[in-house]
Amino acid sequence: MSAFHDLNLRALDGQELPLAPYKGQVVLVVNVASKCGLTPQYAGLEKLYQQYKDNGFTVLGVPCNQFAGQEPGSEDEIRSFCSLNYGVSFPLGSKLEVNGPARHPLYRLLAGEGAEFPGDITWNFEKFLVGQDGRVLARFSPRTTPDDPALIQAIEKALGL
Repeated sequence: MSAFHDLNLRALDGQELPLAPYKGQVVLVVNVASKCGLTPQYAGLEKLYQQYKDNGFTVLGVPCNQFAGQEPGSEDEIRSFCSLNYGVSFPLGSKLEVNGPARHPLYRLLAGEGAEFPGDITWNFEKFLVGQDGRVLARFSPRTTPDDPALIQAIEKALGL
C-alpha cells in the first residue's frame, strides 16, 4: 500500500476516515473553507464527484482555517453549511493544518519536502490529484475551478477514460 493509503484522517462527524479504502481510486484532495471568495467551488467539486464517482473517483474535502480565518466554524457547522448550501456528498475530513510546523501528515506527503509537487499551500481550494496507486499526479492552483479543462483532462486520464 502507498503512504497515501496508509493515512487516517478524522471525518467531520468524528468517525475515523482511513484512506485505505481509496486504493484503486482517483482522489482529488482539496483544502476547503466556508467563508472564502472561492467557496462557490464546492458546487463544482460536488458536480465533479457526481460525474465521475461511478468510475472510481472521489473528492476529499479537508477544511482548513489557516488562510485569513476563513473556516472558523465547528465541525457540525461546517458539515451543515456544506450540505445545506452546496449539497456536498463527498467525504469531508475534520479541520487540519496544511502549512507550518503542525502540518498534517497528509499535507507533508502532498506538499512537504520530497513531495512530487512541494511547497506551501497558497490558499483555500488548492487541489491535488492522487492516482489509483496513491501517487500525486498533479497540483492545481486555488483559482483552478472544478470545471477547468486541464483539471477534467487530468482526472479523465487518471481514470483511463
